[in-house]
Amino acid sequence: MSVPVQVVEDVVIKFAGDSGDGMQLTGSQFTNNTALIGNDLSTFPDFPAEIRAPQGTVPGVSGYQLHFSSNRIYTPGDNCDVLVAMNAAALKVNLKSLKPGGMIIANTDGFDAKNLRLANYPDGINPLEDGSLEGYELHKIDVTKLTREALKDITLGTKEKDRAKNMFVLGFLYWLYNRDMTSTFSFLHDKFSKKPEILESNIRTLQAGFNYGDTVEAFTTRYKVEKAKLPAGKYRSITGNTALSYGLIAAAQKSGLPMFLGTYPITPASDILHELARYKNFGIRTFQAEDEIAGITAAIGAAYGGSLGVTTTSGPGMALKTEAMGLAAMLEIPLLIVNIQRGGPSTGLPTKTEQSDLLQAYYGRNGECPMPVISASTPSDCFDAAYEAVRIAVQHMTPVILLSDGYIANGAEPWAYPQSADLAPIDVTFKRALGEDEPKFMPYKRDEKLVRPWAVPGTAGLEHRIGGLEKEDITGNVSYDPENHQHMVKTREEKVARIADYIPLQTLDAGPETGDVLVLGWGSTYGAIKSAVAELQAEGKSVAHAHLRHMRPFPRNLGDMLKSYKKVLIPEINNGQLIKIIRDQFLIDAVGYNKIKGVPITRTELVTAIKELL
Repeated sequence: MSVPVQVVEDVVIKFAGDSGDGMQLTGSQFTNNTALIGNDLSTFPDFPAEIRAPQGTVPGVSGYQLHFSSNRIYTPGDNCDVLVAMNAAALKVNLKSLKPGGMIIANTDGFDAKNLRLANYPDGINPLEDGSLEGYELHKIDVTKLTREALKDITLGTKEKDRAKNMFVLGFLYWLYNRDMTSTFSFLHDKFSKKPEILESNIRTLQAGFNYGDTVEAFTTRYKVEKAKLPAGKYRSITGNTALSYGLIAAAQKSGLPMFLGTYPITPASDILHELARYKNFGIRTFQAEDEIAGITAAIGAAYGGSLGVTTTSGPGMALKTEAMGLAAMLEIPLLIVNIQRGGPSTGLPTKTEQSDLLQAYYGRNGECPMPVISASTPSDCFDAAYEAVRIAVQHMTPVILLSDGYIANGAEPWAYPQSADLAPIDVTFKRALGEDEPKFMPYKRDEKLVRPWAVPGTAGLEHRIGGLEKEDITGNVSYDPENHQHMVKTREEKVARIADYIPLQTLDAGPETGDVLVLGWGSTYGAIKSAVAELQAEGKSVAHAHLRHMRPFPRNLGDMLKSYKKVLIPEINNGQLIKIIRDQFLIDAVGYNKIKGVPITRTELVTAIKELL
């Protein structure tokens, strides 16, 4: 007897287990499958903060949340409809985020006495048996036992067999949501083509999980989410770090510059190095340096030599790079510094998200050292943000800071990827020779943008001095003259300020041009703000949303926009950083909504905060 299929509009699933249970792989495979069938989606991977957190403990829980829908969505969901809990700790950490009446799929083997003790449940208490989950739809499955049964005639050890548990769960969820498994079969063949027994064990377990749904009587309904009504185009699922990498490659190709990445691995930025290292065919050179300082200074050397210099890091690495960033500002050469923000200070929360480095990007260097700052808002937006950051760096001869964060970097969404012909050109001009009226090269002679010429070393007649000492205006000679220093400081500041003449005016993402409340956001708060504002607008509230890409300098019309609303709310995953800058520059009595818990702001939280303002 076939199980009836119910069509639903959207679903939020949370995969959770020990860091060795393969929840990230399970979630990413379900995500890729979801993208292929045309659902809109948003994901939130949640990693343990410790590399080797003790197995079975609360700090060792790894999670992956996926929101998929037949409608447009902008967040991975406030609360989940389905929680897959591979052990007791996973249930304990994530139960609070499960909707009332939601489904729990629990691996009973992960709730034995040892796992309950490791998860700090009181002696004799098992949440699967004590009635505490009566408000939920609980399904107890011995995933470990069923996996071993499916592999009983394969000559792998028990430990190796148990590694396929996540495939059982994935196969069952494919059955539950009426999915075809071809995409995962292809993935497994590619990944384990040289390990036939491992390949066979994963395929068998995946199929066993699917078949389990057909044979067990506990599930009376299957579900289906129809294809989303997205604008026409070719889409792929993409994470923020991958999109950012592609944006850098595209900018290098469009500018005609060879790209050099000098970097040092740091969570959550390391994937950019991994991704770019795969594209040597595009002239991409990647250098894993011995430390953060060597990474950025190598990139500075590459930029001086006529390449697109890039360095990537997170907050602690930014702190180490600051002296070299000042050197790049003094040299006035193009350089891109990518900061994938995480919780701080110090080592802080290495795998948790935070918008904690905006003030560091603005002010975190010695001396007067302004730099343009660009912010990405969503995983797919990282492509455009990286492309724009490169454009500003090479056309305005300045180091540029690009801010993303862990939530954007690891999250995924559909991306309608552009064709090369659709991308705006990035024109780059090198100084090739002395002009007829130039008896000598003047390296700090500026154009109308206050931009000095980019002269590649070795070009005859264009020899010039470099270094961190203050430069004399026009000549570039070392100068200790007080008047010259003040002039150069003001000139470098004005050069950054003039970039506002070459960026778009600020636009509203949604809402009226005047009204009661403007919600001003930056970075990864985009989805939560957009969803909250849409909900309130549907209720007839006078609420608008503007989201910043250009953080320094701001678009020229931002001040007038802010003054068109009775109140301005600025949500941030920090203790209030953009709000300080807005109050300083525009004398706006903005109101902040701040969250510093290593997790994103939710739509529900923002709806409440906006209603309180109204």
